[in-house]
Amino acid sequence: MQPQLKQIALLFSWLFVFTSVSAQYYLRGEIIDEKNNPLQNVRMIMHSTKNLYLSGAGGAFGITTNQASDSLDLSLDGYEPLSVRVNTTAYQKIVMKMLPYTASVQKQYLVSFTENLAGLTSRKMFVADETYSPLIENGFVKTDNNPVTGLTLNVNRASYSNIRRFINMNSTVPADAVRIEEMLNYFNFNYSEPEGDSTFAIHSQVTSCPWNKNNQLLFIQAVSKKLNLDKVPPSNLVFLVDVSGSMDMPNRLPLLKSSFRKLVENLRVIDTVSIVVYGGVTGIMLPPTSGGEKEKILETIENLNAGGFTPGEAGIRQAYRLAHNSFIQGGNNRVILATDGDFNVGETGEKELETLITQMKQGGIYLTCLGVGMGNYKDSKIEILAKKGNGNFAYLDDEKEGEKVLVKELTQTLYAVADNVSMQVRFNKDVIKEYRLIGFDNKRSALSDTTSMLEGGEIGSGHSVMAVFEISPVADINISAGEAISTVTINYCKPGKRQAMKMEYKCAYNYRVLDSLDNHLRFATSVCMFGGLLHSSPYLKDASWDDVLLLTKNAMNANNPLETEFFDLVTKGKKIYEPNKKRKKRKEQD
Repeated sequence: MQPQLKQIALLFSWLFVFTSVSAQYYLRGEIIDEKNNPLQNVRMIMHSTKNLYLSGAGGAFGITTNQASDSLDLSLDGYEPLSVRVNTTAYQKIVMKMLPYTASVQKQYLVSFTENLAGLTSRKMFVADETYSPLIENGFVKTDNNPVTGLTLNVNRASYSNIRRFINMNSTVPADAVRIEEMLNYFNFNYSEPEGDSTFAIHSQVTSCPWNKNNQLLFIQAVSKKLNLDKVPPSNLVFLVDVSGSMDMPNRLPLLKSSFRKLVENLRVIDTVSIVVYGGVTGIMLPPTSGGEKEKILETIENLNAGGFTPGEAGIRQAYRLAHNSFIQGGNNRVILATDGDFNVGETGEKELETLITQMKQGGIYLTCLGVGMGNYKDSKIEILAKKGNGNFAYLDDEKEGEKVLVKELTQTLYAVADNVSMQVRFNKDVIKEYRLIGFDNKRSALSDTTSMLEGGEIGSGHSVMAVFEISPVADINISAGEAISTVTINYCKPGKRQAMKMEYKCAYNYRVLDSLDNHLRFATSVCMFGGLLHSSPYLKDASWDDVLLLTKNAMNANNPLETEFFDLVTKGKKIYEPNKKRKKRKEQD
C-alpha cells in the first residue's frame, strides 16, 4: 500500500500545481486623465505575457489572466508613459498625465469655452465596439493674436453617409462621428469649372448668421479642374479587400463586391487591376490584369469569401508591394482598401498603422479607403490610413452609396488633380475682430499662424470644397462694399511633382442677407446647422431643428435626390433628438 500512497500523494501535488498555474483571474478597471475624462485606445502591455490590450469605450478594460497580480505598461499619444502594479482583487482606476506640450495645445483650443465642453464630453457615445477620433470643436480666435488659419483640403465624405446610417437606424449619432467639412464635401455644391488651365478657382460670399444675429458667415469655395476621361493616364489599381470573419455580413463584403463590380464596368483596356485579400488567407487573388478582361476580374470578385482573423498589416504590405511592382510611370497608381477597420493581427494600434502607411506610400502611390459595417466599425483607424496614405476616405452604407463613390464620382475619388493641398486664410484684423472655423475640428494647425507644418490632402477631378467661417466684425465700424476682409492662399503640388505651387484670392466684403443668397449657399448653411445640432455645439444654442427644416425646405432642389434625402434625414433627426430634450426639461422642472 505504501507505493500506492506515494502515487496518490504525487497525484494530489500535481493537481495542486496544475490548478494554481491554470487558475483564471479577471482584471477589471478604467483609465482616465487628470480631469476624470475617460481615455480610449490606451495601449496596455501585460508584463507576464507581453500581450497587448486596448482600453475600450469609456476607458474601460477587462483582461483574463492566470496571475492574481501583475504589472501593466500604458501608453497613449499625448500622455506620459506609465507602469502600474495591478491586482485582480480590486477594481483598477488608473490616471494618466497629459504631456506638457499636449496640455498647452489643448489649452489653446479650450481656453474660450472650457465650461461648454463639459457638456460635449458627458454626451459622448460609443456604439458597440465602434471607435472615432476624439474631436474638439474649434472656438473663436481673436484676429489680433491669430490672423491666419490653415486647413487641409480633401474629398473625404465618409462622415455624412455614416451619420445617415445612424439616423436611418433611429439612433442618435456619436458626437465624434460628426465632421462638418465631410458633410459639406458630400454635395459638391454648385460646381463650375476653373477657367483656362487653372487647377483651382475660388469664390467667396458673406452673409448673415442664422443662429447669431451679431455675427456673419463667410463662405469660401474652392473648385478643381475636371479631367477629360478620354485623356486621363492609365490606372494601376490594387483592390485590397478585407475578407476576415468580421466582414461576413450583408452590409460588408457583399456590399463591397457589388460596388467593385460597378467600378470594373468603367475600366479601360489600358487600366490594370490586381486583387489582394487578407483574412483567413492573405495573398494575391488576381495578379495585374488588363481592365479589358472584365469577366476574369468579375469572377475573382465573385469568389471572395469571408473568414478568419484580420491581419491588416500583412495585407497592406502585400498590396503596396504589388502596386510598386506594377507601377505605371505617369499613371494613376492607387491602392483601394476596403474594410471595417477591425485589424486584430500584426500592427493594430493607430500610431503603428500611421507609421506603416507613411512608409508604404513612398513612390507616388495613392490610397482610397472604403469603410463598411456597423458594430465594430473602426472609423478612427481608416481615417488615419487615408490621411497619412496620400488619399481619400468614404463610407459605404448601401449599394447606392457605392455607386455614387465608385461610378458617378469616379474621377473625384480615383483621379487626383492636386496633391498636398491646403488652404491658408489671413483675416484683416482692422475689420474682423474674431472668427471661428466651422468643421475641421481637432486639427491643431487650423488655429496656428502658419501652414508650414500643415499636411495637405488630395483633391480629385471636378470637386468643390466648401470652408465656412463664423465671423464677428469689429464693433462700430462699417465695412465698405468690396473691402478685402481676408486673403485666401491655396498651396498644392501637381500629381507626382514636388514643386510647390500656390494661388491667391482676396475675399471682398459682398454682404447679402441669407434669404437672398443662391440656393446652394443657403443649403450649405443648413448642412452646417444640422452638423452643429448633432454635435450639440454650444455655438448653436439659439438654433432649433425647426430652423434647419425650414431653411432646408426653402433652399433645396426638389429634383435633386441628394438634397431631398437630406431633408428627410433632418426630419428623422428632429424626431430622434427632440424627445430627449423634452424629457430633460421635465426632469429639470421636477
